[in-house]
This record gives sequence, C-alpha cells and structure tokens, in this order.
Amino acid sequence: MNSKEKVKPPFDLMVFLAKANGGRTMADYGENDVIFSQGDPANAIFYTQRGKIKLTVISRQGKEAVVAILGMGDFFGEGCLAGQPKRMGTAVAMVGCSIMRLEKAEVIRALHEEPSFSERFVAHLLSRNIRIEEDLVDQLFNSSEKRLARVLLLLANFGKDGVPQTVIPKISQETLAGIVGTTRSRVNFFMNRFRRLGFIEYHGSVTIHSSLLNVVLHD
Repeated sequence: MNSKEKVKPPFDLMVFLAKANGGRTMADYGENDVIFSQGDPANAIFYTQRGKIKLTVISRQGKEAVVAILGMGDFFGEGCLAGQPKRMGTAVAMVGCSIMRLEKAEVIRALHEEPSFSERFVAHLLSRNIRIEEDLVDQLFNSSEKRLARVLLLLANFGKDGVPQTVIPKISQETLAGIVGTTRSRVNFFMNRFRRLGFIEYHGSVTIHSSLLNVVLHD
C-alpha cells in the first residue's frame, strides 16, 4: 500500500448516527417511562445510548410477559423494517435512559447507502436472534433457579465485551419473575439462597459476583 494513502478509520456507529440526515431525534426517559406501547404505529426504530429497556407483551387475557431486557448499544423496534404496522409489545425504561429515535425511511436509506451501517445492523439482528434461541432453550430445559441466575448475569453484562457491571439497576422481583417464567415467591426464595451462598448482595440494588456462574454451569 502506498504510504501516502490514508487508512480508512474504523466505523463509528455513534458518529454515523449523529450525522444522520434528519429523521432522528434524541430523548431522555426516566424510570418506568413508556417509550412506545403495544398497538402503537410502528414507524421508527430506537437506539439505546444509555440505560436499560424492558420489552413486554400483554396477551388478550391480560397476562404480561417480559420478552427482552436491552441495554446500551442495542437497537429495538426494528420490526417496522419488515412491514410490521403496529408495535407487538411495549418498551419501558428500567432506569434513566437516553434514546435515539430513527425514522423508518432514514434507516432504510442508510441500510442501502452505508455498507458499514448495514454490517453493524445485521450483526445486531444476528446477535438478537442467537439470544432469542438461547432464551428458548433456557426456558425449555433449565430449572427456574438456573434461569434466574442467567438473567442476573445477563443484566450485569457477563459474557459481553467490556467489564461486567457488577451492580445492576434496581429491578423488582415481579419483573424478574416475568422474565424467568415463574412466580415472585420462587424468585424471592432463590434470591435469598443466592445471597446466603455469597453469589449476590442486595440492598435495593443488586451486586452480582462471578461465582453466580456456578449455578448456571452446574448440572
């Protein structure tokens, strides 16, 4: 390569999004604020710059299920790109969040015209698909105790790039029960057990120790 040729800098998603040609807005949300509700028009996707988001679905019988917990660097609401006319679930801020809204037309344009953005977005979709498959296997084959331990580790970002966040945001046992697919009393039982064994500490917020991995890995 000619020494005078400039080396192309690595793709920076945040810089790219900041320079988007219109079609984007920033907003801050407080704890429990609704970003969009089930049944709303699906005409944009969202990108989490800070905080954690809970995605839930309510059945016709009124039963609520937590289908995903998303954090910094995650897109959500991307179903509109596949022709989804209305939101299939509700997105709620679990803690204070900064969220970028990207209009559907602008995202479609960027996917066609910006190969680096397309690669990053496809990688996100594949990662989400893998996570959904892992969640399904977890639900089908693992005990409630293992499922709860896995959820706590995921909330603390164990297994992701970077340093795990040992202190996770305040989360109710009702919410944990909804994610795990069990009752609040069972969650309370296992949380107390994890604390007695020294796997976690909690005084409002929850501190996760890497030793909690023993619950997930133990057969």
